[in-house]
Amino acid sequence: MKKNILPKGWNKEKVQRIIAHYESQTEEEALAEDEAAYEERNYTMLEVPNQLIPEIRKLIYKYRTTHQQGIVADREE
Repeated sequence: MKKNILPKGWNKEKVQRIIAHYESQTEEEALAEDEAAYEERNYTMLEVPNQLIPEIRKLIYKYRTTHQQGIVADREE
């Protein structure tokens, strides 16, 4: 069985809090959160081919490890 590797600063409890957050959202709350993400000026939503996702994730990981800690983690705390 493959061991799950969590981002720096994450633990099982944090993962459970995030899961609980998204599972308890109404459709309206989820939509509002998605719309707010599109208004965020520090991020850009971009459509890319699925085949590029692994490489994009590597670039994001490299950026985060040298410039900042996890984007999702920042929003959840």
